Amino acid sequence: MGKENFSKIKLLRIWEILKQDSDENNPLTTNQILEKLSESGIICDRRTLYQDIAALNHFGYEVVSKRGQHSNSYYVVDRSFDVPELRILIDAVQAASFITEKKTTELVDKIAALGGSNRAEILKRNIVEFNTTKHSNESVYYSINAIEDGILSRNKISFLYFDLDRNGERQLRKNGECYVVNPVSMVFTNDNYYLVCYHDKHKNTASYRIDRMLYVRMTEEPINEKARPKSLNISEHRKQAFSMFGGETFTVRFVADASLLDVIYDKFGEQTGIVGSGNDFIEFTATVQLSPVFFGWCCTFGDKLKIVSPKTVVTEMKKHLQKVGSNYDIECGDDK
Repeated sequence: MGKENFSKIKLLRIWEILKQDSDENNPLTTNQILEKLSESGIICDRRTLYQDIAALNHFGYEVVSKRGQHSNSYYVVDRSFDVPELRILIDAVQAASFITEKKTTELVDKIAALGGSNRAEILKRNIVEFNTTKHSNESVYYSINAIEDGILSRNKISFLYFDLDRNGERQLRKNGECYVVNPVSMVFTNDNYYLVCYHDKHKNTASYRIDRMLYVRMTEEPINEKARPKSLNISEHRKQAFSMFGGETFTVRFVADASLLDVIYDKFGEQTGIVGSGNDFIEFTATVQLSPVFFGWCCTFGDKLKIVSPKTVVTEMKKHLQKVGSNYDIECGDDK
């Protein structure tokens, strides 16, 4: 290696060492840096190291120097991510059920390493164990990559889709026949990752859990723009579809107990128009897609939430309640 190339590699290695192994609480001494350089097969003396660090600072790679009794020590402060940001990313990975146990461990290690070796140890030592059920489909990463390719290339994608039976075994839908859809976007909601797409024969969107998809491939067939639903807005779709269960869309008027304000804002957004309906009650409207999950959400709040209009939705809500109630009309034995 020529002298000029050796000098460039030495500067790069010094920066890597400082970025990985130093911070304001753990500066590296001159001897420590020289030792780490030596472990990489790079010979450097103290005087040259001072010049190299001065060169890094000159070109905008900020290295802070602390003067000690016998020698200087150095550290890097500026990083791509702060500790709170890394903590948020790690917690998000821990909480996401579609990421398998194996991939969770790998991702946490990679994210923690972005903070440097000292912070990485602290971040991993203080990991919060979420009570999250992790799925077992290790091909999720490849599925996401194939879907992303389809979205960017504007080509259809194909896949198999499965449910789990009572024994936890995979059962393919449509007798193993391939789904071929027009991909639109991927949405993370309720701890799961979904593909939002549309079929050539349907005017509405459909959603599929990516962890339930197998053998995802981008096809050579371009997406069918004519089949795309008009005014498709993914952000609005996510708010309208409860747990990504789609259905016919309605603008629904509700009356609710004022104590549900936070719940309403969390679900429909802080721009939801709220009107006072009395001392303890409020009224609001929201665009929703009718599904059993929507009706179940309404039932969660008992008599604190009521659908007022339109009449069609009120009728469907009554049918849902009657259907659920019929499960309890039959005597189920004694009360022991």
